[in-house]
Amino acid sequence: MIQIEDKILSLDLFEKKFICNIAKCHGICCVEGDSGAPLEKEEADIIEEIYPKIKDLLSEESIQVIEEEGTSVIDFEDELVTPIVNGKECVYTYFDEKGGIHCAIEMAWKEGKVNFRKPISCHLYPIRTKKLSQGEALNYDVWPICKDAIELGEKKGVSVYRFLKEPLIRKYGEEFYKEMEASEEYLKEKGMI
Repeated sequence: MIQIEDKILSLDLFEKKFICNIAKCHGICCVEGDSGAPLEKEEADIIEEIYPKIKDLLSEESIQVIEEEGTSVIDFEDELVTPIVNGKECVYTYFDEKGGIHCAIEMAWKEGKVNFRKPISCHLYPIRTKKLSQGEALNYDVWPICKDAIELGEKKGVSVYRFLKEPLIRKYGEEFYKEMEASEEYLKEKGMI
């Protein structure tokens, strides 16, 4: 573990390799799991506001769940999350005609319908964050469905944090990311990664 500002970072973020391989997994992380995507309160408010603009991209089942439960819910771990359909996929999952799985929110963002890209927890994946009493922990979430992403990352030599440069800057800022780069150099010099 290393510390940058009030964040505790797992060495796995620097050492492990990862590049999403959508061609192989087809976005299965939007479907697998036992809860929806973690949300920050501000994100839940934004999703509620933009829901009418993304509704046309959602399945009838998703719309029904949202109409019954709301655009966000509290899960079994008392966390604010996106609702899920039939105990599986996120309600904001869009299935294309070729079997691809996409985020309807991100699709609307790409089309210029909304200014919000997607929840930061989704954008940062496979990094999962956890609030601490004084700061935050950033950990690499190893999940069997991402084996193709690990293989591609290893083949290309891209670490988890380098793959996630854009969302890390979105969440923590440019300076924080530069500190991560400096930390990587230090860890290499010390033979820690």
